[in-house]
Parts: sequence; structure tokens; C-alpha cells
Amino acid sequence: MVRKNVIIIGAAGRDFHNFNTYYRNNEAYNVVAFTAAQIPDIDGRKYPAELAGHLYPDGIPIYSEEKLPELIRELKADECVFSYSDVTYQKVMSVSAIVNSAGAGFVLLGPSSTMLKSSKPVIAVCAVRTGCGKSQTSRRVIELLMSRGLKVVAVRHPMPYGDLRAQKVQRFAGIKDLELHKCTVEEMEEYEPHIVRGNVIYAGVDYEAILREAENDPKGCDLILWDGGNNDFPFYKPDLMITVTDPHRAGHELKYYPGEVTLRMADVVVINKIDSASPEAVQVVRDSIEKVNPGAVVVDAASPIRVDDPSLIRGKRVLVVEDGPTLTHGEMKYGAGVVAAKKYSAAQLVDPRPFLTGTLVDTFIKYPEIGTLLPAMGYGAGQMRDLEETINKSDCDSVIIATPIDLNRIIKITKPTTRVYYDLQEIGDPDLAQVLNEFLLKHNLSV
Repeated sequence: MVRKNVIIIGAAGRDFHNFNTYYRNNEAYNVVAFTAAQIPDIDGRKYPAELAGHLYPDGIPIYSEEKLPELIRELKADECVFSYSDVTYQKVMSVSAIVNSAGAGFVLLGPSSTMLKSSKPVIAVCAVRTGCGKSQTSRRVIELLMSRGLKVVAVRHPMPYGDLRAQKVQRFAGIKDLELHKCTVEEMEEYEPHIVRGNVIYAGVDYEAILREAENDPKGCDLILWDGGNNDFPFYKPDLMITVTDPHRAGHELKYYPGEVTLRMADVVVINKIDSASPEAVQVVRDSIEKVNPGAVVVDAASPIRVDDPSLIRGKRVLVVEDGPTLTHGEMKYGAGVVAAKKYSAAQLVDPRPFLTGTLVDTFIKYPEIGTLLPAMGYGAGQMRDLEETINKSDCDSVIIATPIDLNRIIKITKPTTRVYYDLQEIGDPDLAQVLNEFLLKHNLSV
């Protein structure tokens, strides 16, 4: 049998999962390369032989997506598998045009080919875009479950940007584990909120191995919470699927891949941020839900904010540091930091662009629409140093930290800072407590 040559087009996450679940031991295919996009400095590596299986004793090289046309020709690729998320349909089909024009087929693997089945009940929390409020929704679900005495183990969508061998299976049960696994800012932003609430969270590269360890976690496991990333659909087959939408980007729920997939799959759709979005935008989202998933339970919600010290905002010239991915490929024009600046009457938002250092210059060239906000880019030590220097050089009175973690813990900020906190707050009926009560009864988990 002649094996088909395959290139997997990814961004250090879904691509590795697609390989592990569908291609790794499949003798009908020969994966000749991965390509990398979205995340800096992840090309030029190898998917290691230790993870790639017996068919790939030398591992698999990872190249920049920019080289895709020449890779198709040089490696005689028969198919290219698109394997990353939170991109427009225009982007997906643009890549398809590049692939087809070079002679290869274009493939999108679906849930039935890539989802793993757990021995425990699985609740998945996903979103139609980066920055919808998925993380605070996950935290809210976990808090409700833990309040019932249940042992919840969270598993996070992958962010393996370092040593892939060491990141095969990662378990985070304490703050020290973040240092042990040499986490980036982006990783800490997702893991730390779970840890401080007392539940264990797993992540890594091999999600079959991760699932089996999570099911048998030393602290116990009654159920698995899949904490999705970007707008991807789950790696694990969910028994309850919750998808979060964002009326600040009304209409995007039907225009981005695979966000619409998560919307169509949802048992429950959360319309978040209705406290700060216009009624017209909220209605657009409601109409989208009715169009593609009329049977879903719809939960209205807000993300109210609070800050440590309003006096550091009121009347001050403030530099606002927001969550990085939300501003970059999430395309949000503002986040919780700007909401806090307005709520507490800041005198001015300071433009960080005159003070940008190192890799942050490249970030603003690639994403010029960011404007007068500073994304907390921290995919490695170099970016963290650039972030620290940019903040400290900025001509501002104080800094609003609107990231899920306190940046003061990992970089040295010489200016006064105040943190912004935001949690999910359901409005009216139905709410998540009611949804979860039904789920727990169905799975004999009520306590």
C-alpha cells in the first residue's frame, strides 16, 4: 500500500492532537511535516520521535506556514490538514486555495475523527471567539460543581510552546507547578485561576495520556471539565457542551472557524457581556443561535469588573495592559482594562506605541488595530522582558493590569498598578446552576 503524504497545518495545539489521534499509528498516511502559524518562535522545531510513534523514528519537522507551497512540492504532499482555530472563513479558504493550487487536497478533520471518550462524565466549555469569557465561565462551572462536593479535574486546550517531550503530560496543582513546567504568561493566565480555586488542571501534548491520568488523579476525579482554547471544539467527547458568545463581536459566531462548529454543537449557549453590549448586538447573537441551534438552552450573563484600587485610575493617565491573544488573533478592540478605565474615570489612556521594545514592535506591525492598548505578550522569556521594559518606559501615572494573573508576580513593574478582576454572573433564568443540576441528576452525581 502506498501511503499518502500529509502536511498538518497548525499552531502548536490542535495540529498535534490531530496527528496523535488520527495519523500517528495510521499506516495509510505518512505525515511529512507540520507548519506553524499564530504563535511566535514555534517553527524550526521537531515533533519528537518519542511522541510521534513507531512510524516516525526521526520525528517530524515543523516549518513556518509561509513555506507551505514549496513544502507541498518538495515533499510531494497529497493532502494538507488545516488544524488551528479562531480564523475567518476567508482565511481558511485562502489557505485551501494555496494548497489546491500547489496540487494537494485540503482536509478538515471533524469531531468523530479526533474526540476521545472518557470514562468520566465530561463538561466542555468552548467559545465562538478568543476573549468571549470562556475562562470565567469555566471557573463558574467549577465553583458550582465544587460547592456540591464534587472533585473536578480540568483539562485545558494545549499551549505547548516549549520542550514537547517534557510537556507530554502536565499536571498543575500548585503555583510552584507553573515554575516547574516553565510556563509562559499565556499558560499561567489559564492555569493559575484554576489552581488558586483548589482544583487540579492538566494540559500538554498527548491528550489520550492526559485524559487517563486526569481520570485517575491522586486527588480524585468525579468528572472532567474541558476548558477550551481559542474557538476550537473539544478534544474529548462532551456529555454537556457549553459555548460562550460575545455580542461585542456580534455576527462573528457565524463567520469564524471553528467557532460556528462549537455554536452548532452546544447544549447550552451563554450570551456574555450583555451588561456592556448594545441591545441590538445582543439580538444579533440571539438570532444567530436561533438560526443554527434553536434547541440550545440560552443563558444570559454579564462579566462585571472590580479593581484593587480605584484611586489609581480616577483622574490618572493610565496604561492598560490587556490579555494578549484577545487583542491579537482575537481581534478585540478593548477588554476589561478599558471598561475599568471608563468606569473609574481615568483621565487618559496612554498610547504604548512610542515605548514599544523588541518583539512588541513586531506584534503591533502584525496587529496594527490594537491601538492604544498593550497586549500582555509572554510566549517566552524574551517577550516577558520586552513587556516589562515597555511598561516601565511608558509615560503614565499608573498601570491597569487586566490579565487573568498578576503580572507583578512574574515581571518587575516600577509604576503603581491596580488589577482588574472579572467573573461570570448569570442574569435571570435559566442559569448555569439549573443546567448543572439536571446534568448531575442524569449522571447520578447529585450530592
